[in-house]
Amino acid sequence: MEVFWARGYEGASMSELTTAMGIASPSLYAAFGCKEALFAEALALYGATENEGIWGGLETAATAREACEGMLTASARAFTRPDKPPGCMVVLSALPGGDANGALREALVRGRAGAIDLLEARLRRGQVEGDVPAGTDVRAVATYLATVQQGMSIQARDGATRATLEGIVRATMAGWDGLMDSLRTDA
Repeated sequence: MEVFWARGYEGASMSELTTAMGIASPSLYAAFGCKEALFAEALALYGATENEGIWGGLETAATAREACEGMLTASARAFTRPDKPPGCMVVLSALPGGDANGALREALVRGRAGAIDLLEARLRRGQVEGDVPAGTDVRAVATYLATVQQGMSIQARDGATRATLEGIVRATMAGWDGLMDSLRTDA
């Protein structure tokens, strides 16, 4: 998983993968069949082991604003851990265009879209609970916040520190009220 996370699907060589797993190529092929299947398993493992740390507080936060800020802050922490590759595997493993990797590319697209769906659901709950204005286009807000998070992942890959990413979180949250106002569909 960490080889794909650090190098991306295309960048991860079979030699690097077998070395990381401590097995020979024939064993990798016997166990997984192909690189694509191994990558799919790595994505599943990433989701099972890494998502809770970022998304776990979304439902337990008192308000949608606190939930979104918590998710972004948790992302800043997770994306800059010294014992893990920087950034997010789902964002950074993006596959180049082409039909050969269509299924894997679709899995990554679904993963990124799932983040937007989670944020949208929490923002809709905020509308019901009264802490997000009723006329706000919550899909647009969710997409914006996911875009900020994805940008943070790229910044982490490029060497940004946790403090730098936390500054991005503060800047994003400073504009919360304006974001809500600017995305009102009932205005």
